[in-house]
Amino acid sequence: MNHPATPPGSTRREFLANTGGVAAAALGSTMSRTEAHGQSRIPSDSEIASSSAGAIPLTLRVNGKDRALQIDPRATLLDCLRETISLTGTKKGCDHGQCGACTVHVNGKRVLSCLSLAILLDGAEITTIEGLGTPDDMHPMQAAFVECDGYQCGYCTSGQIMSAVALLDEPCGPTDADVKELMSGNICRCGAYANIVQAIQQVRKPK
Repeated sequence: MNHPATPPGSTRREFLANTGGVAAAALGSTMSRTEAHGQSRIPSDSEIASSSAGAIPLTLRVNGKDRALQIDPRATLLDCLRETISLTGTKKGCDHGQCGACTVHVNGKRVLSCLSLAILLDGAEITTIEGLGTPDDMHPMQAAFVECDGYQCGYCTSGQIMSAVALLDEPCGPTDADVKELMSGNICRCGAYANIVQAIQQVRKPK
């Protein structure tokens, strides 16, 4: 006996198969029309950073070296560093200015590179984790993070260290609570906060 909702002379299985095919065809047609009107999708940040159409010239001074670039005017500093200059130590975490993984220094101040347009930084002095120190000659903060085990997965570590180094030149009280307040914009999903604070306080100790 046929299902009451199926047309006469067809089984329920055939009916479902036929209607499914019609629905898929209709969806495909709709998607094709959307793409034809240029509404298929929004370009990714990496595509924007590396796009040559409409690119403009600018010079970014990164880690003491001038880099003459051609970039899309919509490119963020984060994507310019990672996709155009290939300095991948600066990490893309949330891409919304909420996690701190992309922190770099611009003219000596910490900034979130995912929220900074590269075009506005022509000629600025930019420092990334690669310019802070090397494995053979680490910045004291990098050495303290190693000594105090201030990382686990390591994804947030470059942003944590860049913020911690900036903190050394910012008004900050002496207590752990003061350090936590100034580091609150940097999230560690592994929860290594106690060791991070320990590393920072070790560098801040009076010599």
